[in-house]
Amino acid sequence: MPKLRSTAAVCTTLSALAATSMLTGRSAAQPFSIIPCALHRTDAHHSEGVDTWNPDYTRPTRPLDAVLIFLSFPDGTPHATPTELTADHFPATSRYFEQASYGRFTLRPHPLRHWLRMPRPSTAYRVKRDWSVEDRAAYLRDAFAAADKEVDFSRYQLVYFVADPDAPGVDSDATKVVNLDTPTHVDGTDIHRVVTVFEKHPPDRLVLAHETGHVFDLPDLYHRPDDGKGDWDTYVGDWDLMGSQFGLSPDLFAWHKWRLGWLDPRQVMCVHGTGPTRLTLEPLEAGPGVPVRGAAGAPAFGLGHGVKLAVVRTGPDSALAFEVRDSAGNDSAGCRQGVLVYRIRSGAESGGGPVEVVDAHPHTQACWENSVYPPLADAPVALGESFTVPGEGARVEVEGRTDSGAWTVRITPGVKG
Repeated sequence: MPKLRSTAAVCTTLSALAATSMLTGRSAAQPFSIIPCALHRTDAHHSEGVDTWNPDYTRPTRPLDAVLIFLSFPDGTPHATPTELTADHFPATSRYFEQASYGRFTLRPHPLRHWLRMPRPSTAYRVKRDWSVEDRAAYLRDAFAAADKEVDFSRYQLVYFVADPDAPGVDSDATKVVNLDTPTHVDGTDIHRVVTVFEKHPPDRLVLAHETGHVFDLPDLYHRPDDGKGDWDTYVGDWDLMGSQFGLSPDLFAWHKWRLGWLDPRQVMCVHGTGPTRLTLEPLEAGPGVPVRGAAGAPAFGLGHGVKLAVVRTGPDSALAFEVRDSAGNDSAGCRQGVLVYRIRSGAESGGGPVEVVDAHPHTQACWENSVYPPLADAPVALGESFTVPGEGARVEVEGRTDSGAWTVRITPGVKG
């Protein structure tokens, strides 16, 4: 099809831009889990349900190719080169996903080596965090047009538009995923979403990995205050990249790894009944080539195929999750180790608290000098401790550690009260 086709297609599609996808209904769901404690996916944006996968999103269970397109503007001269800006994000982003997925997913970047000139000044697009639909549509329309002669979009599953960080109208708070009501059809392929990158040079840590998580249907886990002031990290603190890219322990929750297809069904244990269940949990971070500490504190290898997640169902669309967090892999800067407990609500919207970490030490805090939210930095239940989840009655006892580095725990679902 001639190149001329894309301009009209882009103009039509971008008139229907939305900040969130309209394509999350269960009618088009693809089932993949029959585990009884799997929550149902709901119509909530980026629902945490794991019984089906939304086919409007790419599931990262195979290598995916990403194109980085660098955009300059008539009102600015780039101070950094595309090669330097690529190095801001790669290989760090690919390495993060390689470790988080235990080698099951590879993100392959394909950066352009030169700048593409946008037709209008950067200030003309009025870039900001809460960008208007019209201004964002104009930006993307011009970006696709600028890239049309240079990029074969059919070769890529992810698209990153990277703006010149030194242009006067660029605002780093505007970095985000833009979902399209109607996919843009270019080069014979449908593009459902793009990542608009407006980061400083150097950028926020792991920011591109966070935004890429949205491309895979993961929600924002931070709390945005109504007035924009106050603490944003009260829901999960340091404990997941989708809460904060600055977190000390930014590996994805085991629940997210289950959703993304990085955990086998046998690595998830449903705990039910009223009596205790004793089980062995591997540290979330343990995988091929990633050492964790054994019982004597020495590095231990060889884990990666055991149980990573225990789940207690608490309602039709809610559950408690239990996982072990260690200072290894993506969490090498972790503040505390132990069994992390968190609530999941599959009916909660992205940004509305779909996951909330339960603080096993509510009267203390830790690592105040570098934690994004010190009150939750010491949330895990440590070795030798026991903890009853408030309002749920579920109890976890951390009994010991094996020579291989796994943790032995006892979980009692209890009676909600």
